[in-house]
Amino acid sequence: MRAGTSFVPRAALDRVSSRSQGTSSSRVLPEGSATLTEYGNGPEGTPGHPKHARHAKQPQDPASTAAPSSSFAQDAPAYAADVPRATVSPLPADSPTAHHPSQQEVRNLTHREHHKRRLPIVARILLVVAAIVAVAGIAAAAWVGHLNSSMSVSGSEGKKLSRALKKPASGKKDAPFYMVIIGSDNRAGVAGSRSDVTMLARVDLAHSTVTLVSIPRDTMVRAANGSTEKINAEYNNGPAATVEAVSKFAGVPITHYMAMSFDDLSGVIDRLGGITVNVPEAFTSRDGYRFTKGDQNVSGAEAFSYVRDRYNESGGDFGRAQAQRQVVEAIARKTLESPVTELPGVVESLAGSVSTDLSVTDLVSWATTVKGSGIRLKVYSAVVPSYSLSQDGVSYVGTMYNEWRAMMQHVDAGMDPNDANAQVPKAQARNTALGAAENAASPRDYEQLAANAGLTTNDVAH
Repeated sequence: MRAGTSFVPRAALDRVSSRSQGTSSSRVLPEGSATLTEYGNGPEGTPGHPKHARHAKQPQDPASTAAPSSSFAQDAPAYAADVPRATVSPLPADSPTAHHPSQQEVRNLTHREHHKRRLPIVARILLVVAAIVAVAGIAAAAWVGHLNSSMSVSGSEGKKLSRALKKPASGKKDAPFYMVIIGSDNRAGVAGSRSDVTMLARVDLAHSTVTLVSIPRDTMVRAANGSTEKINAEYNNGPAATVEAVSKFAGVPITHYMAMSFDDLSGVIDRLGGITVNVPEAFTSRDGYRFTKGDQNVSGAEAFSYVRDRYNESGGDFGRAQAQRQVVEAIARKTLESPVTELPGVVESLAGSVSTDLSVTDLVSWATTVKGSGIRLKVYSAVVPSYSLSQDGVSYVGTMYNEWRAMMQHVDAGMDPNDANAQVPKAQARNTALGAAENAASPRDYEQLAANAGLTTNDVAH
């Protein structure tokens, strides 16, 4: 096609020509060309009628019927034969009635106007919502990552802790597990860092049951180096040392670890709106707070004073351990009572006062699992059967071995540890590791010592 020549599809010319009116006589064609059918103003149904013009046989270029001269021609698509090679009007060019379409007519016939498609309003709203959710998800991930970092035990101590923690003995996904809860005494003016609170917790999420067992902080044990010390001194050697000491003493694998700061305990309680504790006896703490017997709602500061006092309670350190378990239980219950929407805030407050191997996701998952079970949280509470003991001028706490072994059998079976009359399952009765206290250093022949002791766990008011 020569430069400047407009290509007009044959179909378009056919439609334009069909609108034209007039007569025509036959054309003289070059020799060898096919003859066009005569047409004009003949009656309908005769070859001379104008409508037969578009069906007339068109002249062909002899060269177009020749065999292909190259492989490209042979491979050309079949539809290439349908492409018009000439813009031949069906009427003679010199015909008075010949119609020559204008460029606008050709454009109208050969081009369709394409409107830009616009997304429906619902789709646009969904895209905006998806964008907001994506941004919120990124922010939430950053927030969770920050909290996990603030709670984690890092460095070499974190590696040691990971090696000390073990999976539950049964290996099942929803199997109960044990964890160590430490209340660290790292207040200003206190030399070193000792675990002022040491608890063994058995957690059974499938049955919404938790058992808290206090291990008196002055319990006499043998350290890894063979020396005799109080169990709370193990914390000086790091979290892993405490986990290993409790595991040997109880005869169970420890799966998780959590240490709480004394200073920040009150902040968590205030965030929860206070907690309720059952005060066993009326007393005034050394901080001047008055506690009456029975259920009492306490603030963070009052709870902090309650768990620290040991001089104004009949049970001394044993009574103090009971108060500590009460507060831990109350925090757990109040957390589970909180709406799901408030859990992130509670966890954030908790994250600022604990160090643990657990993640924010773990803690929230535990809470939602118990809340979603529809089973009210059941908490058993006990203290290792113990008595006060003095060795070489140092005050310790001795262990009542037989009673401790029986208690751990109940604990491991998910039973009330204080119910001595309950029948222990055979699996726990045959497990000689439970309550073996292999690292305990107090005398094994303890009955007479306990009977003559100035204080035992049986002296605690309930």
